[in-house]
Amino acid sequence: MFRAVATRAQVGRVLGRRNASTNVAVQNLETRWKTLSTAEQNTIAKQLEEAQKADWKVLSTDEKKAAYYVAFGPHGPREPITKPGHNGKVVGGVVALLAASGALFYVIRSNGQEKPHTFNKEWQEATNEYLKSQNSNPISGISSEGYKGTGYVGN
Repeated sequence: MFRAVATRAQVGRVLGRRNASTNVAVQNLETRWKTLSTAEQNTIAKQLEEAQKADWKVLSTDEKKAAYYVAFGPHGPREPITKPGHNGKVVGGVVALLAASGALFYVIRSNGQEKPHTFNKEWQEATNEYLKSQNSNPISGISSEGYKGTGYVGN
């Protein structure tokens, strides 16, 4: 992209009459920035850059606002990409994704096998007896004295 650069003489001339023309050039810069040509944008940016090299106490409020906007404002690569209707598309996409994942979960659960044979009560009670015979977890678990839990028996 072509960028016009102001010469030192142009910037010097602008700084010489800074009080009058720069204040006019930077008033409401946020609203006018997109309508300015690239050369005008670069000239104003150079003017502000040179003005910031001097004492900041002499800068007007408009110049400070313009300098901040040029440095950090939402233009160029920092311009937001969102367009009208973007939020609706995001919400719609999230809802569609949730619905698809719910449908997939339902299909998998409905086509899945029954519970494994180790989930029946007899198997779990047999597991408890085996673990007691092996003295498994003798301090606080199923083989401890006075254990009152259900062990591995579930629902």
